[in-house]
Amino acid sequence: MAQLPITKIPVITEDSFDFAMLDFTLFTTACETSGIRNFGRFFMPSLYAIIFVTGLLGNVLVIVTFVFYTKKTMMDVYMMNLAIADMIFLCTLPFWAVDAYSEWIFGTPVCKIMNGVYTINFYSCMLTLVCVSVNRYNFIVQSTKMLRSKSKIFHTKLTCAGVWMLAIILALPEFILSEAYGDLPDKIICTMVYPPNSNNIIKLGVCVIQMVVGFLIPFVTMIICYTIIAKTLLQAKGFQKNKTLKIILAVVITFMICELPFNIVLLMQTLQIISEDNISCEYRVNMDYAIIITESIAYVHCCLNPILYVFLGVKFRNNFLKMLKDIRCISHKHLTQYLKTECETSQQKSGISDSTSLHPL
Repeated sequence: MAQLPITKIPVITEDSFDFAMLDFTLFTTACETSGIRNFGRFFMPSLYAIIFVTGLLGNVLVIVTFVFYTKKTMMDVYMMNLAIADMIFLCTLPFWAVDAYSEWIFGTPVCKIMNGVYTINFYSCMLTLVCVSVNRYNFIVQSTKMLRSKSKIFHTKLTCAGVWMLAIILALPEFILSEAYGDLPDKIICTMVYPPNSNNIIKLGVCVIQMVVGFLIPFVTMIICYTIIAKTLLQAKGFQKNKTLKIILAVVITFMICELPFNIVLLMQTLQIISEDNISCEYRVNMDYAIIITESIAYVHCCLNPILYVFLGVKFRNNFLKMLKDIRCISHKHLTQYLKTECETSQQKSGISDSTSLHPL
């Protein structure tokens, strides 16, 4: 999913570095940044617009379908929370697009809100993916121990509430330290301004938390849970097994492609903070380009979440067709015929149990 807003920040000169530390960026001298500014000015707003439109469409479909056409299960509650987190994150992109194209024109209060909300939904999305992975493990590997009752739904809602509360706590530095700051006479940016005597401790702490909570924990959890799930499915017999394994593989590979490059760049910068070595202008410029590109790739994750976690499921597909019938895009006859054909197909083939159907995956 999405990452903390770091590429929105141009280079600061030596005079301002003592009292305005940039988000995870290490600058000790002024470098020529016109190329970076021009690249970001056109690349970022264009990509943000594409992500905003496609992500909004997909997540709105998920939310509408789950609210009006789905009998709620534990997985549905998690999917709703994931879609809501993605939606709120997407609503911050127009602000960052304006910032990238010109400058931050919305003032400090809005800067604090946007940075804070942005970060809340980043953490809530990643922590929800952890919950989804564990839920799938319990549903498939520990299916005999799963009790399908209202109490389970209540515990799931309680878990989601805990996820949002933890995300709010982790986002407090953004709410407190974010400011609309003028780094140049004609350029105002929205960034985190660290205390002058913090000795990089706060910045390093924020960076480490982002990597651990925002990448390492979700990645390790997904690898462990989906490896055990895949092993369980390989021992099962059924026509959906291969398709389900492909979905699992797609989920893990997509997460790695979207999130791993940015976190590698973030790790390099964290190590630079720890070593406190001076770095050349060429290195800094290359790192800025790397941040812009890898961060943008990470944003694409919120567009792919609906496809990977919802759209491929039989349950969602059936409910989506019901919605199309209600808005008169398809006839009741065609819907009935499709559902009948699908039911007959499932009965003719030796399917695996409901616990390994596509919707839980």
